[in-house]
Order: sequence, then C-alpha cells, then structure tokens
Amino acid sequence: MSDDGLLLDRLTQILAALERIPKRFETIAAPQDFYSTESGLEHLDSICMVLLAVGESFKQINQKTEGKLLAAYLQIP
Repeated sequence: MSDDGLLLDRLTQILAALERIPKRFETIAAPQDFYSTESGLEHLDSICMVLLAVGESFKQINQKTEGKLLAAYLQIP
C-alpha cells in the first residue's frame, strides 16, 4: 500500500473513531452524569481513550508527512 493509501486509511480510522463518540454521550444529560455513576465514568474513560488515540494518530501522521499535511490546516489548533 502506498503512503497515500496508508494516510487515507489512517484518516478513515480517525473519522470512524470520532463518529463513535456521540453514541457514548447518549445517556449523558449533564456533566455530573459522568462522575455520579460507574457507568458514567466508563463513558468518560471511553471518550477520553478515543480522543487520546486520535491525538496519537495525528501525531504519527504529522511525523510521516514531515509536518506538511497539518501545516496546510493552520486554522485547526
């Protein structure tokens, strides 16, 4: 698979991971719902793990593209 194919695959995986997050919020109505029950804490942990994995994936993409891909999107912090 080419570097472009690997990049597209990684970006597709990132999108799929981020699209799972709203489902984790379905039972959360207020911030305290995260810490008031064990289930809420599990949802919070799940969401945090997805965000950490996405951040790590973007870090790897940035390294692979020598900073060129993410530099094209300076409006994204």
